[in-house]
Amino acid sequence: MIQVTNLKKQYKETVVLDVEKLEIPKSECFGLVGNNGAGKTTLFRIMLDLVRATEGKVEIDSRDVSKSEEWKRTTGAYLDEHMLLSYLTADEYFQSLRKIYGLSEADLQLHLGKFTEFFNDEIVGKKKYIRDLSKGNLKKVGIAAALMGDPDVVFLDEPFENLDPSSQIRLKKLILQVKEASQVTFLISSHDLNHVTEICDRIVLLEKGKIINDLRDRSAMLAELDAYFTG
Repeated sequence: MIQVTNLKKQYKETVVLDVEKLEIPKSECFGLVGNNGAGKTTLFRIMLDLVRATEGKVEIDSRDVSKSEEWKRTTGAYLDEHMLLSYLTADEYFQSLRKIYGLSEADLQLHLGKFTEFFNDEIVGKKKYIRDLSKGNLKKVGIAAALMGDPDVVFLDEPFENLDPSSQIRLKKLILQVKEASQVTFLISSHDLNHVTEICDRIVLLEKGKIINDLRDRSAMLAELDAYFTG
């Protein structure tokens, strides 16, 4: 599904990312963790062709993301609020995406219906512009948008940040339901070790741009990560 090969990002003399090889199969819930500056967001941005790599390549469904546009049709992402159209209301934004994806009004309502609990009556039907929403509600809009159009792959950067505890629990439930029902491949970067270890099949640990651990034993993930971050 996703293959990273000899990927490097360098700014002048400083190498901020150096990943020799990384493969993520279809329908895996993949977690990416590391301290600030580890290279997590840089990796996601290169994988989404938002930043160009100094060397190497990323392929999604055997398509080089820097040379093809086809992969974008089946890839959803929410990295931060700059990906949203802040001058629209949430309803206007979802309508704009509906037209881009060629969805009917019924399709849109069916999609938004999946987020009823997660939205907690704070998103749909409100008159607030996106720029005036709280950090948590911005995240809710972005996540719902990332999952629109039945993507095969979804990137979420710090999805639990700024959400209240109830919304965090609802989001975990939602991700697992979508993954189970649609075989979506999730890539989730997070500082929240408890949440990410609960939902991810596998967790990769980055340090100074390099993969230093690739954890696949769910029963030991949290203990190993706790040992790293507290050691």
